[in-house]
Amino acid sequence: MKIHYTILWFFCLSFVLPVQLTAQRRNQNYLDYIDNYKELSIKHMAKYKIPASITLSQGILESGAGKSKFVRDTHNHFGIKCHSDWKGDRVYRADDGPNDCFRSYKKAEESFEDHSQFLQRNRYASLFELDIKDYVAWAKGLQKCGYATDKAYANKLIKLIEDYELYRFDAKGKSKDTHFVTLKRTPYTDHGLIYVLGVDNDSYERIANDMGFNVKDLIKYNEVPEDFPVYKGNIIYLEKKNKKAEKPYTEHVVEVGESMHSISQTYGMQVKNLYKLNKKDFDYVPEEGDVLRLR
Repeated sequence: MKIHYTILWFFCLSFVLPVQLTAQRRNQNYLDYIDNYKELSIKHMAKYKIPASITLSQGILESGAGKSKFVRDTHNHFGIKCHSDWKGDRVYRADDGPNDCFRSYKKAEESFEDHSQFLQRNRYASLFELDIKDYVAWAKGLQKCGYATDKAYANKLIKLIEDYELYRFDAKGKSKDTHFVTLKRTPYTDHGLIYVLGVDNDSYERIANDMGFNVKDLIKYNEVPEDFPVYKGNIIYLEKKNKKAEKPYTEHVVEVGESMHSISQTYGMQVKNLYKLNKKDFDYVPEEGDVLRLR
């Protein structure tokens, strides 16, 4: 397909996109937790090859950002139970059963270390075959491996990582390549919109460079913050998305690893309208099996 890029450029500039997802109110306890433990998570990423975004999001979710009484008493930030090989301190509380055994630590750093070592078990071996920067695959993998019984566990981790831009820490310490090799990208159309697909080691900046766009405009069209990661096969729109999905798409059944943003990208509709159509606030996490309206 041939496109006159100058015409496309001015066509796209005629749109103004609403507030991005990251402009929503953020939980100060979460921000404090991230500030307190980001360096430790990055250190563990270098040592154990576990994404810092995964460690931080699990810590926030499992510990209530370190504020729950259980965590204050035990310093157990990851909800790890005793298991037969645990020789350390323990406490008992109702969870899956009425009197489950949980590990107890003297300080938070011990919990982070134990969490990293816990994921070295054979049960989680498949995780380490994944790209360390692919937090979506890691979140899905953790749920698949049975880290938690919550059906929405992966999607909750993904939402935390995206809402608080935790993926930034997965690239911490790596030099940023500002030299771009122009790629020949094929534009496609679907849902009445023009888009391209992400490739390996891609970014919005690289796509903007290839397509002759301003990166800030691409970010607005796709409703993401700066430095939002792009993976191979991701849809990147070159114009403003629709207010609702086009026919015949009327409903979507949520799968593991999906977020409201990823669903909105699939159907080329604005994410704020996806929330609005389904009468959900921005704290909502789509759970596997949920049915969402698209129009």
